[in-house]
Amino acid sequence: MRAALWLLALFGAAVAMALFAGSNPGTVTFFWPPYRVDLSLNLVLLLLLAGFTLLYAALRGLAVLLQLPGRARRWRRLQRERAMHGALLDAMSQLLAGRFLRARRAAEAAIAQERSLADHQEAAPHGRQLRTLAHLLAAEAAHALQDSPLRQSYVQQALDALPERPTASETELHEGLQLRAARWALDEHDADSARELLDGLSQGAARRTLALRARLKAARLTRHTAEALDTARLLAKHRAFAPAASASIVRSLVLELLNEAQDQAQLERAWASLEDMEREQTEIALHAAQRLAQLGGEPAQVRAWLLPIWERQVHRKSSTLGDDQSLKLLRVLQANLQELDAAWLARIEAASQAQPQEPRLQYLSAMACLQRQLWGKAEQLLRQAAPRLSEPSLRANAWAALAQLAEQRDDAEAASQAWKQAALASTLPSDR
Repeated sequence: MRAALWLLALFGAAVAMALFAGSNPGTVTFFWPPYRVDLSLNLVLLLLLAGFTLLYAALRGLAVLLQLPGRARRWRRLQRERAMHGALLDAMSQLLAGRFLRARRAAEAAIAQERSLADHQEAAPHGRQLRTLAHLLAAEAAHALQDSPLRQSYVQQALDALPERPTASETELHEGLQLRAARWALDEHDADSARELLDGLSQGAARRTLALRARLKAARLTRHTAEALDTARLLAKHRAFAPAASASIVRSLVLELLNEAQDQAQLERAWASLEDMEREQTEIALHAAQRLAQLGGEPAQVRAWLLPIWERQVHRKSSTLGDDQSLKLLRVLQANLQELDAAWLARIEAASQAQPQEPRLQYLSAMACLQRQLWGKAEQLLRQAAPRLSEPSLRANAWAALAQLAEQRDDAEAASQAWKQAALASTLPSDR
């Protein structure tokens, strides 16, 4: 359609020119005394058009001739920029391929090209960022080659390349450089330098997942367990790890925090700093109760820390604890039955009556009765539980308690028989 319209316009112009020029009697007369020149109007118009065209072509040619030096400079600048970008890409490729020496040389070539452009007042767009990236790649290669002094030199040059008032993109590059330097320091187990670099980050950058991972590792290397625990909690909220991995990391840090307590006051502060969900975990609560008992804590407080686990096990009828944890809970409670109050005695008796098929609960109830000096009831429960206990240590303790009760009532034969059963139980393979 467009071609047809152009064809019609061309025909129209041809017709107009034929009508105008074919019957145009006009003439143009030039007087140059003593001469007179008569020219047709059509010829004059053609000469004017030809003159204009010739003048325009001459001016255009002159302009192009005058622009040749500038175009040559732009071409050389473009070649340098292409060489710089090519060297930068080559450095990244060599670094990914594990050719660290070649990567460093390519990065240095990119730095030299950028410096050459800057020296000729022909700085490339984003030149400072490109130079910083080249220094970063060179530092990465030096780190892979375990050349720490050279790596530090490149890092310092990269930091010096950024202005005092950077743009948003330059700020991101500066933070990325700090994060990378912190990770390099952690690779060399220099946690203090890594923490110093991480502390220099802005508040927003410090809460990024990569920064939190680095801070977690640095805190663990420097044995700052409380800081490591807070960082691990943030990482768990950010879903930086799989749920199982996050739970495992937090649990291990909590146990480490409890182990670091040197007295009862420190342990209580550590316990108070835990979240409710952490205090309700079986392994953590059992370990905290054991540490409290080791540090001379009151048995009543030990039992208070274990109460949520006990209630959860008893109220659900089916045990939520594994065999090892159930045995550990029983032993911790047995070791802290001193000054047993009536409430705890009622809890233990109720659990034993609710699950008569569980000899461990009968054994624990008997030990609680012994603490309350309920000799008859304790002996009855021990005689029911002792033959059914599968753990040799518990069975030996049960028979030993029966022997002591028999000695109290001067029943030598029953005491001898009980001591014999306790000795036989002690010779069995020990339970975990």
